[in-house]
Order: sequence, then C-alpha cells, then structure tokens
Amino acid sequence: MHVENFRNYCLSKKGVTESFPFNESTLVFKVMGKIFALKGLDRLPSQANLKCDPERAIELREEYDGRIIPGYHMSKKLWNSILLEDMPDTLIIELIDHSYDLVVAKLTKKAQAELANL
Repeated sequence: MHVENFRNYCLSKKGVTESFPFNESTLVFKVMGKIFALKGLDRLPSQANLKCDPERAIELREEYDGRIIPGYHMSKKLWNSILLEDMPDTLIIELIDHSYDLVVAKLTKKAQAELANL
C-alpha cells in the first residue's frame, strides 16, 4: 500500500488527526488524542505500526513471517510493524480498522460520546 493511500484511509476514520510529535519523519495518527497508527516516512521497506490484540498479533506474526513483526520501538505485545509493500491492501485496511477499534474501545465514555457526535 502506498503511503498516500495509507494516510488517506487513516484520515477517513472518524475523529482522526495526524501529526509529527516525535520527529519530522514519523507520521502519527490519533483518534481522540490516542495513537492508533504510526508510519515511518523514511523507513525502507515501507512499514507502519498498528495496535493489535495480543493473541491476534502472535497469529499474524506466524502467518506473515517476516512481513508482520513485533512493533518497532513499541510494546511488542500490543503493536505490530507491517511491511506495507508485501501485504494485500485489504489486509492492511483490516489491520488499520482493528487498531482504530481497539483504541476507541479504550476511550473514556465521555470521549466515546464526543466521537459519536462528530
């Protein structure tokens, strides 16, 4: 998946903002102020970090050996790094949705209500 397609899909989700809080080459996507995706713009091959259910993370790493790995500079239990060039766009979209949904589920009731009203 091309970086612009990745970016556009993340931004199409409700309540999402993008920023560069760490450095000028790490694009961060947040929903209601909570990170759900990171994209290293200078990483080759192209990859992104997405939050994942711990059990599913292990299954994905086994199924996509070397193409989905423990999250680079993230909690290895809760984050995966996905090599974007080697993966079907449908899977990447599914994993973005999964990451977004995990983060939304952990928002406070107030933040969830605000998100629902956007």
